[in-house]
Amino acid sequence: MAEWAAGPGAGAEQGGADAYAAMESALRGGAEPGVGPEAYAALDLALRVGELMLAGGETAEAVDLAMGRITRAYGLPHTEIDVTLAAVGISYRPRGGRPPVTAERRVRRRLPNYARLVAVHDLVRAAAARRLPLREAQFTLGDIIGRPTAYPSWLSPLSLSLLGGAGAVLVGGGPFAMLAAFVATLLGERAGAWLARRGITDFFQAGVAAAIGSLVTVLLVATGADLQAGSVIIGVVIAHIPGRALVVSMQDGIAGDLVTGTTRLAEVLFTITAILSGIGAVTYVGARLGVPVSLRNLPLAPSTVAGPQTLGAALIAMSFAVLHLVPRRFLLSVALGGVMAWGSYVELRGLDLPAAPATALAATLVGFAGTAYARLRGVPALVCVTPCIAPLMPGTLMYRGMLELSTGDTGRGALILVEALATALAIGAGVYVGGELLRIFRPARRALRVRRVRT
Repeated sequence: MAEWAAGPGAGAEQGGADAYAAMESALRGGAEPGVGPEAYAALDLALRVGELMLAGGETAEAVDLAMGRITRAYGLPHTEIDVTLAAVGISYRPRGGRPPVTAERRVRRRLPNYARLVAVHDLVRAAAARRLPLREAQFTLGDIIGRPTAYPSWLSPLSLSLLGGAGAVLVGGGPFAMLAAFVATLLGERAGAWLARRGITDFFQAGVAAAIGSLVTVLLVATGADLQAGSVIIGVVIAHIPGRALVVSMQDGIAGDLVTGTTRLAEVLFTITAILSGIGAVTYVGARLGVPVSLRNLPLAPSTVAGPQTLGAALIAMSFAVLHLVPRRFLLSVALGGVMAWGSYVELRGLDLPAAPATALAATLVGFAGTAYARLRGVPALVCVTPCIAPLMPGTLMYRGMLELSTGDTGRGALILVEALATALAIGAGVYVGGELLRIFRPARRALRVRRVRT
């Protein structure tokens, strides 16, 4: 009765006080629906999942979708998610006039770990299917972070070196060239690791690694070694071209995530520039000192699928997979995918197609088949596709272009380098187109959302 006697003005005043009390409680982490501890835990889980996926090499689109599935699974259906190359952010605006909640996590180290990526995708799938309570999901994510890597740490430099050696075999080098490329890649990797411990940027690490490979090639030519000396540096180049970032940058750009795609592509171009600079500097000095470095030292890729080249393609794909910590159970399928990529490229080149279109078509075939296999196994497409396109990297074109520049033919060298860049971009575009073609025949289950074009 006392409440009625107070009159309507008092009721309005009381309602305003309640609203301010609710807002104050929300700011302090109160227990109102949508802003309590459970909501904050769900937002934190989504951010940590997004950070791990982005650091592991996943596309911005996939990260966006995964974070949205996490928040919807735990009762936050209307979140706004922002993904860039350096950070993931999330914002939630509760109903009832309560203040929005916004948080962000920075991605400071981007180290590819496809085994962890598979585990995170499994977690997201289980959460979206309502099979994983929030607390259990937090513990599962902590367990994923704390797991040992799929391979021992000492295997990483050896796999990169084997990738370089297999690259030399792929372009026509023999056992001696393979051994020389293996050693040159290993020396470059160790020099890069030494520079990294002293805070030297990745740009100079890539340049030094390419320079060491070029130095080995120049020394072999100077001593008159009986081998295709150019195959050594081409193997080193294939080992250091950032194939993973190249594929993901094209996927992000084509999917509409322009800022992230452009940033990744700029990173790729800087790395390629560093590689070309290291090759060019050593080759130029060698030519000035009278070392007979010329196009006759340049191997040509065989026009047929020969046994050594087929083995080289398989080894490149498997080495790339081990380097990026792909689970062991996928290594055989990755090797077969590498053989398919190289074989289709050689056959297309036999039809007199230029390098860029032939590479694009071969990458499209790999993207289609690899994405289909990934769906069948329930893993991200990157795991089954990215290692398989490693044999298509334009190492020969890049070395040939720098050799032309070093020997004085600037115009022709520039045109060849442009062709090499177009070929590299065709790989990323072809992989994405292959995955999109699969959606025509078998659409993937995707959350409905409006695509945001970031400019």
